[in-house]
Amino acid sequence: MAAAGRHCHPKTRSTLVRGILAAGTGAAVLALPLLGATCAQAATGASDVQLVTYKVVTGDTLVKIAQKYPSSGGWKKLYEANSAVIGSNPSALRTGLTLTVGTKTVQNTTKSAKVTAAVAKTTKSTTTAVKTATAKTKAATETTAAVKTYTNDLDGWIKQSLDIMAKNGIPGTYNGIHRNVMRESSGNPKAINNWDSNAAAGIPSKGLLQVIDPTFKAYHVPGTSMDSYDPVANITAACNYAAAKYGSIDNVNGAY
Repeated sequence: MAAAGRHCHPKTRSTLVRGILAAGTGAAVLALPLLGATCAQAATGASDVQLVTYKVVTGDTLVKIAQKYPSSGGWKKLYEANSAVIGSNPSALRTGLTLTVGTKTVQNTTKSAKVTAAVAKTTKSTTTAVKTATAKTKAATETTAAVKTYTNDLDGWIKQSLDIMAKNGIPGTYNGIHRNVMRESSGNPKAINNWDSNAAAGIPSKGLLQVIDPTFKAYHVPGTSMDSYDPVANITAACNYAAAKYGSIDNVNGAY
């Protein structure tokens, strides 16, 4: 059994694959590749190198066959690559012999399909990631735009209180709140009454609408601060109390 050429780069300059396996099949011998195709395939990625074979017919000579297949490198190279099947006499070609006369590169469609599928999958993943990021950015922008802001002054406190009151079904208008705030505290959220009967009882009136602690706790609006000096918490609790006792803060025109 001949097994010449155990490396990817044979010493001879022949384009033929030198590694062959002679397998007897009656009178004919078939030349099979050993290592050549494997090495070539590894070098060409998605392409495969295949052997080109020729079946000897009556009247054939190595010279004629070499002329028919120029890539064989001439009759001497052709014989050298097929000596295992031809035998010691290059002139004694037996009809029916299968000779290796060259190689050809063919596209490996399976590998190409896998590469294409991988690229498509990567592209799809990237596109999905971009869409997701864009959607999140858009949602964050819309959320930010939807958050209403208020100025940190009497005007902003009243407007914020009115929005909270509307969500909780508490009646009242800007003018009604503003009028009572100016009478009770002149717009000072830290105002406190330390001289009336409530103060004497230890529960002084506090904040913008001068609310005592028991009333603040009883009419506190969920979601607002538990500090009775907090402007918004003070206004909403006072308006909630006024709504229960007078129908609305708008109906309050004096001490309440």
